[in-house]
Amino acid sequence: MRRLLAATLTACCVLTVPAASVTAADVTASHGTRAAGGSAGIGALARAGQWQLDALRLPEAWRRGKGQGVLVAVLDTGVDARHPDLAGAVVEGPDLTGAARGDGPWGHHGTAMAGLIAGRGHGPGHAAGVVGVAPEARVLSVRVTLENGDPRREQQPQGGHDALARGIRYAADHGAGVISMSLGGGSGTRDGSAAEAEAVRYALGRGAVLVASSGNDGDGVNRKNFPAAYPGVIAVGAVDRRLRVARFSNRQDYLSVVAPGTEIVTADGAGSYVVSDGTSPAAAIVAGIAALVRSTHPGLSPYEVRTAIEQGARRRPPGGHTPAYGHGVANALLALRAADELSPPDGPRTPSGPFPRFGPGRGVAVPARRRRPRHSP
Repeated sequence: MRRLLAATLTACCVLTVPAASVTAADVTASHGTRAAGGSAGIGALARAGQWQLDALRLPEAWRRGKGQGVLVAVLDTGVDARHPDLAGAVVEGPDLTGAARGDGPWGHHGTAMAGLIAGRGHGPGHAAGVVGVAPEARVLSVRVTLENGDPRREQQPQGGHDALARGIRYAADHGAGVISMSLGGGSGTRDGSAAEAEAVRYALGRGAVLVASSGNDGDGVNRKNFPAAYPGVIAVGAVDRRLRVARFSNRQDYLSVVAPGTEIVTADGAGSYVVSDGTSPAAAIVAGIAALVRSTHPGLSPYEVRTAIEQGARRRPPGGHTPAYGHGVANALLALRAADELSPPDGPRTPSGPFPRFGPGRGVAVPARRRRPRHSP
């Protein structure tokens, strides 16, 4: 579920706020207040509302790198490159949905996820707007599904014609080091598909790290969710500001880690912001962490990148893993430190090194909507 960011980050009203009209020089109203006059200082509020930056210890992690040289494929509803916080960050990939852009809403969910991964902010010093986990990474936009509010979703299978499987292969073939999938039920079923499973294996074999959302019906039927459940995929659940598992976050044995997934401020469409809940933003955040690890340790295999993220998790549960908490709360700085331990002392290793290129996987995450988290974007 989601709500558009109005003059305050806690507003319940739905109001679109143009991002391009806001600069760091605007009034910086505090959380829960409104700015006077026509300018609401939304860009400054958006940055101030990104509570996950400190929770992930990103300012410290960025001293090591900011994701430079890594291409992150966002398999979603499309990414709108016109958003000021994504200027220069987006590489346009194919639209595999078979639905024309002008015929309905597009790019809201995908742009939101891209902002969390590689947002760069805007204005003087890029001090306003949303900054992603890996702000120097680039995003490859591959449209594989339609927006939740698009009536055409009812007229065709979710991700019809194996759009997700084809998107995974396209990303792997076009240089994506990380593939982010904040969605579920891509094949139109809750059981996955042979085409998707094979595409996941193919991408892992090409050296890509795959991340997906675990699902948003953990307080209900708690279904097994694909692509998160495919072996080799990093499945991500959601926690709140107190790092407690969100009620909606799916609980499954294949869960890898949890990450911030409530009250998450991010980009929305071409020129506004949104506050969202769900495992979708949590997965995008972990995809950003994977990009940081990939950038600083390019010789690690997908299996080792996942291991670094899991070993670097905070608040590890008793016994080391639970279906609700996975291996713990993902942390960017600690993942980089764990990657240091996995890297050979004499520098990057070639793919023929002694470690496996991939291994048994854990889950992925789902789309985020603020009214009520739903499972697929």
